[in-house]
Amino acid sequence: MSNFLLGRYLSGDSFVHRLDARAKLILSMYFILIIFLANNVWTYGLLFLVVMLSVMMSQIKLGFFLKGLRPLLWLIIFTVVLQIFFTSGGHVYWQWGILSLTSFGLVNGIYVFCRFVLIIFMSTLLTVTTSPLEISDGLESLMKPLAYLKVPVYEIALMLSIALRFVPTLLDETQKIMNAQRSRGVNFGQGKIKDQVKAVIPLLIPLFVSAFNRAEDLATAMEARGYRGGQGRTKYRQNKWKCADSLALVFFLLVTVALLFLRKM
Repeated sequence: MSNFLLGRYLSGDSFVHRLDARAKLILSMYFILIIFLANNVWTYGLLFLVVMLSVMMSQIKLGFFLKGLRPLLWLIIFTVVLQIFFTSGGHVYWQWGILSLTSFGLVNGIYVFCRFVLIIFMSTLLTVTTSPLEISDGLESLMKPLAYLKVPVYEIALMLSIALRFVPTLLDETQKIMNAQRSRGVNFGQGKIKDQVKAVIPLLIPLFVSAFNRAEDLATAMEARGYRGGQGRTKYRQNKWKCADSLALVFFLLVTVALLFLRKM
């Protein structure tokens, strides 16, 4: 659980940390979209180069991002295996019933693995260099046009902010409960599937109780401080779009042009 990095913020003064939250949100979503333009070794190599450059500019060690892959490693492996053995086309190396190992399947599996790694790295870079409050303010600002359609923009941003803030807290709480259960002889991840499911029940009950207690305490604290929604509220932190944000946007546009060129190679 301690390897799960969603919602964990690392303070710093790097170029990536100083970017506006709106710029980082736009660029992260845009990067995830252009990943699907990659179709060969050169395009994926360019995307990995962009990610490595972004990681270097964040001044955060690469091992920290690799550590964030561990909780999702089994999901990645499962998806890659499905792609490898259920994709037909090209030279057939092995076949048994509906399962087959083909050249297209191997290439597709490698590309899916690369997409997972790129998306996880970029998403991790967003959350570790942007505080939950900045993400909330950035989302609220980007969704502001939806307010004219009576969409509760502020409430959505508030819920996302609270969720991002309490994900690491709940994960830490889960780790503490697991350690307490292990000290009482509970073995997680061992034995038959039925035994593993039974071992999770003593973990879920105190976790849900703790989550509801935290939610109730948070609601009480907000009411005690006079919270009445976002209508008419002012902000201490103001979003400021700077020259560096525009340069980052131009850089990603140039990456898109390069991708379109390399797709034909």
